[in-house]
Amino acid sequence: MRRPRRPRLPHLPAFLRVRPRLPRTRTGQRRAVQAVMAGCVLALLPSAWMFTVTDDRLRTTADVPRTEVAVVFGAGLWQGEPSPYLAHRLDAAAQLYGTGRIQVVLVTGDNSREDYDEPDAMRAYLTKRGVPDGRIVSDYAGFDTWDSCVRAKKIFGVDEAVLISQGFHIRRAVALCQEAGVTSYGVGVDDVHDTTWYYGGAREVMAAGKALLDAVFEPDPTFLGPQEPGVERALASAKQSAG
Repeated sequence: MRRPRRPRLPHLPAFLRVRPRLPRTRTGQRRAVQAVMAGCVLALLPSAWMFTVTDDRLRTTADVPRTEVAVVFGAGLWQGEPSPYLAHRLDAAAQLYGTGRIQVVLVTGDNSREDYDEPDAMRAYLTKRGVPDGRIVSDYAGFDTWDSCVRAKKIFGVDEAVLISQGFHIRRAVALCQEAGVTSYGVGVDDVHDTTWYYGGAREVMAAGKALLDAVFEPDPTFLGPQEPGVERALASAKQSAG
């Protein structure tokens, strides 16, 4: 009885039907293993850099140093309202304001379309939770973490800040703001480890590579624009109220 032939897959491109072959010689196998190990090391270098530069910069809402300004990064809207992840960040900011650890909140997010406005949604959420409108400053061009950090320094004149984000993102935020010239402490808020959380953690492996490139080459933000006195005015108002 003839042995049946393995069916071909004509619908697949030829390069997908080719089976990878390991080198036959020990030298070739050793070099292949070394190449794989080198690739793994290079892939992990950005994450190692982030952990190194932020090792002593992470705090909780209970022990973060008193700082004039907190920066809250956008994390998406659901039907015009802050997503659960963004709401948790804003809750932490409201708590810090309520305990007197911060005086002003800089909300930075995406407002690239008329029908999508993260900063205004963040402002409305904070005012409902006791943060006065005059203590909130909006950055409408925080299109990514690097842009938000650079704009906090160059546009809003922030030299020191508490950064608020999820645990999987906070190290990247602190590392980039430090590189942008903002002395930073990071507060990573707790969240349920659901699918979104795990996706965010996996995404950070790739995002760390971009973060390292941003830190090295320091590209200009998508939109820079003129300096804005919002933070300075909010701080002056806070000092007048305290006096």
